[in-house]
Amino acid sequence: MAGDSVIAVVLLLTDLLLYVAAVETPEVPMPPWYVTVPLDIAMVAPLIFRRKATLWSAYLVLLLGIPHSALELGAASGLAMMISIYSVLVYVGRKQGLLYLVITLVTSALQLWADPPEDVWVLAIIGVFSFALCWTLGEFAGARRAYHEEVEARLHLLETERDQATRIAVGEERGRIARELHDVVAHAVSVMVVQADGASYAVDGNPEMAKRALQTISETGRGALAELRRLLDVLRSDDDDEPRVPQPDASALTDLADRIRQAGVPVTLAIGSDALDGLPAGVSLGVYRIVQESLTNTLKHAGQGAQAEVLVRREADVIDVKVTDDGAGRAKQLVPAAAKHAAPPRRLTVPGGNGLIGMRERANVFGGTLEVGPAPGGGWQVHARLPVRLAT
Repeated sequence: MAGDSVIAVVLLLTDLLLYVAAVETPEVPMPPWYVTVPLDIAMVAPLIFRRKATLWSAYLVLLLGIPHSALELGAASGLAMMISIYSVLVYVGRKQGLLYLVITLVTSALQLWADPPEDVWVLAIIGVFSFALCWTLGEFAGARRAYHEEVEARLHLLETERDQATRIAVGEERGRIARELHDVVAHAVSVMVVQADGASYAVDGNPEMAKRALQTISETGRGALAELRRLLDVLRSDDDDEPRVPQPDASALTDLADRIRQAGVPVTLAIGSDALDGLPAGVSLGVYRIVQESLTNTLKHAGQGAQAEVLVRREADVIDVKVTDDGAGRAKQLVPAAAKHAAPPRRLTVPGGNGLIGMRERANVFGGTLEVGPAPGGGWQVHARLPVRLAT
């Protein structure tokens, strides 16, 4: 409003100077000052609010311009109308601006027709060209204003999309890190717990077996610590050129089966002849982690005497992974139905926590499927099918 107030004051001073400098004659009498000064002030006052209340300001200028121009009090009425045409077009819109322009032209034409001066055609041409110039300036200013608003809207949209993409990337990275930590820690701790329980039972009767169990605990713990250090180094380091320890893949399934056997669960591993040939790194890691989590759950939940079987085979462009055990389901079926007064069997925990979530996420990442549940005839099974998309 400061700039608009300056415009209004300049127009007011211009009209007051013209009034003071005018020479009164009998043919052209001058209105008294107590009429001229208030009308001049009222004529320019609406311009102060031309941005906040554009239409009100414009139509007040048009209404007050009728007596102002009829009494020939100066140029403020004509200049204020031109400013109002520009303001309505820029700040309200083309439709309202065109309506205001038509009303202004009609009003000016009626005033010239009611009291035509000697140079009426000159004044009419000047007025038309002045209004046309204001309209043209308003079009340019309106287009520039619309362009800036569009740029601001796009920048805001880009910032929103960037923030959203950042949140998605952070969420995905957190999920990936959580899966890796769970796979490393859960497997290693499960092996260590089982071996520790075995060592505690065998320490008196079979010291050699207890010694082997403690050795397995030591090796598993060191391996888990090395994996955790590797993950922490990746998180803490900003140097992308630093060499990384490779992630395990499907070729390490044999070593994984050996570790589970040493932990006390016999594992039968069957891998198709060409099942692992040319697997993408991500799919290969997914196969390894799914088998690892499944065998870890067998180790934790299947109970003593359970056996596990791992079958990995290739079907065209799909790799099929099936891990079954004969633990929890078979143990539940061995409870006699007639033993009503016997103590209830120990409830076995079904794997449905972070490990199952991690396996499902790995399968979904590659567009595969995962089925987890009781196996036919007892036990538990995990069945995953992952598409293999080879580069052509």
